[in-house]
Formats: sequence, C-alpha cells, structure tokens
Amino acid sequence: MIYPQIKTYLEKATSVEITDARKSILNEIVEYIKSAEDPKLNFICTHNSRRSHLSQIWAQTMAHHYGVKVETFSGGTEATAFNSNAVAAIESAGFGVIKGEGSNPRYKVKFSDGVPPMICYSKTFDDNVNPGSDFAAIMTCSEADAECPIVFGADARIKLFYEDPKVSDGTGNEEKVYGERSGQIAAEMAYVFSQVKS
Repeated sequence: MIYPQIKTYLEKATSVEITDARKSILNEIVEYIKSAEDPKLNFICTHNSRRSHLSQIWAQTMAHHYGVKVETFSGGTEATAFNSNAVAAIESAGFGVIKGEGSNPRYKVKFSDGVPPMICYSKTFDDNVNPGSDFAAIMTCSEADAECPIVFGADARIKLFYEDPKVSDGTGNEEKVYGERSGQIAAEMAYVFSQVKS
C-alpha cells in the first residue's frame, strides 16, 4: 500500500493528458515489460542526479502500485550526486526520505511501510549494482544517448527524453519546475504500468 499522500499526488499528476506521440514511446516500455521474463529497467542520464532518479523511483512505485514484477535501476555516464532539488520534489510528493552522509550520499526512499526502501545515489550506468545483461536501457536525456552509442548487455534501448529541471537551478523557481518534471514522470510511469496490467 503506497502512502496516501503519494496517491493524492498521483491523482493530480495523472489528470494531465499524455500525447499520442509520447504514448508511442511509453508503449515501447510496456512491450518490453510484457515480453521480458524478468524485466529490469535501467534509466540513464548524464549525471544520474535528476531525471534518471525520478524515473527509477516513480517506475518502481508504479510497478508496486499496479502489482507488476519489475526491478528498476538508474545510472549516468558519470557519477555526481542525487540533486537536492530532485530529492525535495519526491519528498513533496509524499515519499519518505532518509539522507546518508558524504558528497554522494545514499538516500533511503520509501513509498510504503511494507516495502524495503530504494537506495538512491549517483552512479554510472554500468556500476556493479546495476544489471549487466537482460535489461532495457531507457535514455532519459539526449546527452547521455549521444555519449552512449552502445549500452552493453541491454536487450532494448528506448529514448524517453525529459527536459532537464536543472534549468531552474538558482532561479528561485526550482520547486515549481522540479515538481512539474516529477509530476510528468509520475503520470507517464502510471500510464506504463496501467497498460502492462490491462
């Protein structure tokens, strides 16, 4: 059972219409999940700090919500840290978050008391905690897509680009922009897993 605040957040996020062009990309993920024996999704962006983490977290949450067996991961072409504005966006959506120590802290992220927390921190897409084979590489930014012409071990490569909320950093508009991106990703992952179950 996901936290009630997350359910409320989802009701607002999923009221936004997803275009047919966007659905055609999301349907590639649906088909991969349906066809894979043990589906794994690795969301990849440049720094594994914003879009890839939001995607991993919302995908795992929606998989649980819809009762779909999927493992989600994230990584970058380089490791930095899980961005504090992105962390704030998931906290405002209702996730429980406990921050670790250091320059690249490990965050424990929970969407339910009955499920172990996700351990979220910045890492490269080929880090040993991520799958090395039999997974879908979901490219969440065009820069990472260009930098990684080949993601070794991936069964599928899907281009699901999101506008980087980093554009709002230092503007005073971070909460709005990061919230919009989190809401978009939440709605799209809800669509994916509702279609897997349909």
